[in-house]
Amino acid sequence: MTRAAIIIIALAVAGIAHSRTKTSTHPLTSAEKEVEMIADMEQQPGDTIPNQLNPHAISIKGYCKKAGDSRETFFVTNKTNHRISQIKLLLRYFAMDGQLLHERVVTVNVSLNPGDTKLSWIKSWDIHRQFYYYGGTKPRKAATPFKIAYRLIGYSIPVGE
Repeated sequence: MTRAAIIIIALAVAGIAHSRTKTSTHPLTSAEKEVEMIADMEQQPGDTIPNQLNPHAISIKGYCKKAGDSRETFFVTNKTNHRISQIKLLLRYFAMDGQLLHERVVTVNVSLNPGDTKLSWIKSWDIHRQFYYYGGTKPRKAATPFKIAYRLIGYSIPVGE
């Protein structure tokens, strides 16, 4: 009888330990997916972009925002010949049918040497946590998918470099 009790307890403990594991088995393909840039012809009245700014000076890949997230994460790559200490982006969020949901300008503090890539994050626009990025995994709860596009507005090169 005690041997059966020990086996039952061991199986219960193993089951509890297994249920606490939070390992993801799906491949991380979103890190390779580049975020869409806002085309020049989509420029809205009031958009101010310096003429000498190269819109391809940085690239953004691997954007992620799940329905429950309070942050948006993405990889920023410096494609210039200078160290960058900050970037300023115009972000536009769209419903799947192309309707504009939200637009904002964000400043991202990131220290990048030429050719470097770093994971960055910003506070999410979705304060009610009802939206998720369509390129990520679909949430279990009811949420609305969205797309995002960006335009580089500016970047800072540290003084003396």
